[in-house]
Amino acid sequence: MAHGQSKDTFLRSLVCNFDYEEAAYAAGATRIGGVDEVGAGSWAHVVTGGIVILPRDCKLTELRDSKLISPKKRIRIAAEIKLCAIAWSIAHVSSAEIDRSNVLCAAEIAMYEAIHGLDVMPDHLLIDAKSIDIPISQTSILHGDAFSCSIAAASIVAKVARDELMVEIDAKYPEYGFAAHKGYGTAQHLAALQKYGPTPLHRFSFAPVRDLKRSHADVPPTCATEESQEHYATR
Repeated sequence: MAHGQSKDTFLRSLVCNFDYEEAAYAAGATRIGGVDEVGAGSWAHVVTGGIVILPRDCKLTELRDSKLISPKKRIRIAAEIKLCAIAWSIAHVSSAEIDRSNVLCAAEIAMYEAIHGLDVMPDHLLIDAKSIDIPISQTSILHGDAFSCSIAAASIVAKVARDELMVEIDAKYPEYGFAAHKGYGTAQHLAALQKYGPTPLHRFSFAPVRDLKRSHADVPPTCATEESQEHYATR
């Protein structure tokens, strides 16, 4: 990233391609799974893991980091990915589990469970800036969803699935605006938390949820660190 260049501008300048996939094929892989998670920086509800195995002759041309695609376009591309993919899978890990362990562990669990939800197992994984404790060859790629088409596909499928869940809970808790901000730390979300307090789906180990005065005494313990929250602030 160039000096003075914002992270958003930097990520938007990157172009997804199949270079990492081709390197894995050259090393002997035959089924390559792109893996990513979304929702780790949210103050509420699940973190979602996704994996997509694309065919080597994949013709999809609009794959990129899911955060850089409009919601309407994401939904369309996610449908195209599912039609094209050899296999795909998603998995959700609850806010309660995030509070019990931490967001880093929960994100890895979500990706691990997504992999095990596949009908066809990959023999190599491309993962966005992480490694997973699983006996499959893998490559960790910083900003992987901005470089690798397979990781970008996983990011898109996972984000669309998680966003759908956030819209569903918006109907149950309409005063919080979950359909709009998807649980992330917006001014609207903070104002609702201050006025109404947290829902059972909020992450009580996350600031500012953790720091609010709560009327109930049964509050889950603080587990996630400030560092891990900052790391995932936009996921």
